[in-house]
Amino acid sequence: MTCLLVRAVACAAPAPAGHKTTGHGRPQPKIRVTRGVRSKVSAARAGMDGGTSAAPPEPAIAPDAVINLEFGDPTMYEAFWREVGERAAVAIPGWSGMSYFSNAQSLCWFLDPEFEREVRRVHRLVGNAAVDDGYHLVVGTGATQLFQAAMYALSPAGAQWPVGVVSPAPYYSSYPPQTDLLLSGFYRWAGDANAFDGDGHIELVCSPNNPDGAIREAVLSSESGKAIHDLVYYWPQYTPITGAAAHDIMLFTMSKVTGHAGARLGWALVKDRGVAKKMVYFVDRSTIGVSQDSQLRAAKILAVVSDAYGPDEEDDTRLRLFDFARRRMEERWRALRAAVAATGAFSLPEETAGHCNFSRQTVAAYPAFAWLRCEKDGVEDCAEFLRGHGIVARGGEQFGGDARCVRVNMLDRDGVFDVLIDRLFSIT
Repeated sequence: MTCLLVRAVACAAPAPAGHKTTGHGRPQPKIRVTRGVRSKVSAARAGMDGGTSAAPPEPAIAPDAVINLEFGDPTMYEAFWREVGERAAVAIPGWSGMSYFSNAQSLCWFLDPEFEREVRRVHRLVGNAAVDDGYHLVVGTGATQLFQAAMYALSPAGAQWPVGVVSPAPYYSSYPPQTDLLLSGFYRWAGDANAFDGDGHIELVCSPNNPDGAIREAVLSSESGKAIHDLVYYWPQYTPITGAAAHDIMLFTMSKVTGHAGARLGWALVKDRGVAKKMVYFVDRSTIGVSQDSQLRAAKILAVVSDAYGPDEEDDTRLRLFDFARRRMEERWRALRAAVAATGAFSLPEETAGHCNFSRQTVAAYPAFAWLRCEKDGVEDCAEFLRGHGIVARGGEQFGGDARCVRVNMLDRDGVFDVLIDRLFSIT
């Protein structure tokens, strides 16, 4: 394989004019805004008779419809990207992405250089991760794949028994099934980290935490590299940015920073080169890399986010994603707390605040999920109770918590959220 790669470098044809070249000679497509080119999805919606490519309006909700807020679908961001319009569009030429390799000389050979540059750039802008302190970047099909890759990389070789994977309750409900899905002989789900001590486990540290938004640190005394920090919500629309995180393994994802869940793209910042190599190997063996098309699109989207905070965009605050999302989250949390206070049937965690280095202000935390507790007499299962009012939420027992609690998605479309507030107000 090494000889073949060397030959490919030596014999690579020059890149077409106007295109950059990656480290192994493959032309790197230039990311550009489309002009007059309708996307496949837009074309299907608009028809083939010359209709416009404008985004469709938000779907109407029937008065008796059941609203599903169980999942973390971030469709709230659609309104922002409609406003951005073609600035975030990309045209990918047909000759692009033919090879498995994005950069054969890189440790993560399927990581697109343009995507890596924009990821590091947005972290520098926000200041939420020490991205330049010798960290290796590993790209994956969402943070979910990287979570599996990190557990594989941290599992001790030659161990007699699988290493236990733990997280403090309430923990992200997908941690247990994701950990045990592959029936790995290297690791297995062990439960609530508060029930263990010592350094014989891999600890998952989600901060801000899913489902309750709490800021967390590792609770176990772990060896170096035995904790995986899930920081997908550590962005200024959800929580004050108090410093640049500098943990051994840090996971992020497009779905929570920009709302592009369908891109299925995440990244890990990994301090140790050996651990990063094992994670790359896991992604290689499971999916032979990550979509180059998704990376090119994500690079353009992240570039739009960062550009909006540059000196040339000071007058157009409509393009500032973090400002938009923070305003929207503040409005939603204010409405939710008002509804909860009015009904008297529920409670929420206390609001917290802190100085945000990004906004340079003291701001409150507005988590992506509400950890709602039912205080109504006789109600032992809050999820079942809410279903009776046309609201689907994820029950607290799935998070290792109390069935009287539920997790409610705060990132759905405006229409769905408005229905949620109306129905909560009606509960007495």
